[in-house]
Amino acid sequence: MSEEAWPYAADSDPASLDAASADFGHLIRRRPAAVCRPGSAQDVAAAVRWAAGRRMPVAARGQGHSVYGRAQAGGGLVIDMSELGAVHAVEADRVTAGGGATWRSVLDAALPHGLTPPVLTDYLDLSVGGSVSAGGVGGMTFRHGFQSCNVVELEVVTGEGEIVTCSASTHAGLFDAVRAGLSQYGIITRAVLRLVRAPELVRLHTLFYPDHRAMTADQRRLLSTGRVDYLEGAIRPHPPGWQHVIEAGVWHAADSPPDDDETLAGLSDLRARAESVDLPYPELFRRLSKLESSLRAAGTWHDPHPWLHSFIPDASADDLVAELLTDLRQEDLGEFGRLLLYPIHPGRARTPLMRLPEGEVAFLCGFVRFPADDPSLTDRLVKANRTAYDRIRAVGGHLYPVSAVALTQADWKDHYGPWWPAVENAKARFDPRHLLTPGQGMFPDSP
Repeated sequence: MSEEAWPYAADSDPASLDAASADFGHLIRRRPAAVCRPGSAQDVAAAVRWAAGRRMPVAARGQGHSVYGRAQAGGGLVIDMSELGAVHAVEADRVTAGGGATWRSVLDAALPHGLTPPVLTDYLDLSVGGSVSAGGVGGMTFRHGFQSCNVVELEVVTGEGEIVTCSASTHAGLFDAVRAGLSQYGIITRAVLRLVRAPELVRLHTLFYPDHRAMTADQRRLLSTGRVDYLEGAIRPHPPGWQHVIEAGVWHAADSPPDDDETLAGLSDLRARAESVDLPYPELFRRLSKLESSLRAAGTWHDPHPWLHSFIPDASADDLVAELLTDLRQEDLGEFGRLLLYPIHPGRARTPLMRLPEGEVAFLCGFVRFPADDPSLTDRLVKANRTAYDRIRAVGGHLYPVSAVALTQADWKDHYGPWWPAVENAKARFDPRHLLTPGQGMFPDSP
């Protein structure tokens, strides 16, 4: 598509603008001037150059699962990446996918070859470009790092409208800036992703605990022993109190089941309540689709989602969670909500811009909220997110910036700490006009 033939008016119909004004969070609305649906990296580059010529902000939109307006561009151009959703060649250890492809489509393409991405998010209907730009965390992160750590190569359109192929050995500065770079330096149009052998089955153990301290103690044990391949935890509303649960999965084949006694040895769970089941490997990651179906059927899928995710240091985790629970009401999460809590190894993260606590172990701490659609409640929860974030920051934790928290540039400087000069330099190098993704609020002088 040539810049001269850019169909500006054709992409400014009210339905397109309304759709691009909102996201999964349903908390922030910013109406763009136009929406385009490019079919190639060249189209994306032309769109960015076209917007640059008009000093218009630009935001790429994958599946629209941002929760706080991060992929919106008020008065600017939203680039809908859905036409770049194809999955291409599957090779022995890698797969090539468009930036708009979902992880569901990547998994579906890889499994017939007996392969899988090393790390999958619990919800598969996120775009490859979106989650690599954020980091991408899941139940295998403790072993394999983030999704952004398992990228071989990227094709990126910079804020200058240039198409650049980058990797750890070619244009490494751009490669390191774009992975977990929150779409500040470029738009991912194609990704080459690492693959590993996929297991046939998963033995999934659901373990129950009397409190979160017992739960995290066993998570640390499982982390140190290497007995499991998948490890998460959650605190769920369970009137009149809370339910504390670990989900631990072990990969295996039908003809060689794991030894449950060995897997669970030394754990302090309420063993009489433990549940163990064998699942086909892909079913482990399709469970949230059932929840989505239930929420859509109930008409609540499009309610506000004031979520908050962070990484907290191991040394402060138990006391901090106790403090957060003191102020948390069950209605703040909703019937289907939970407080995620599961361990990772920060040292295994190979993405420079992921901000993680110091130490051998840290915990993802995430408020997954499905509250009632009540504006006053939603406003209170967004304010509560800020209070929780300040507590987390005070003990050496870091925000996972896919959260419903408004951040000033001063907050971003604090977030990146000694990395802030590198962030500024990357912005100046790859997006000098400050066009890309203004919804993050990182560079408030964006047009």
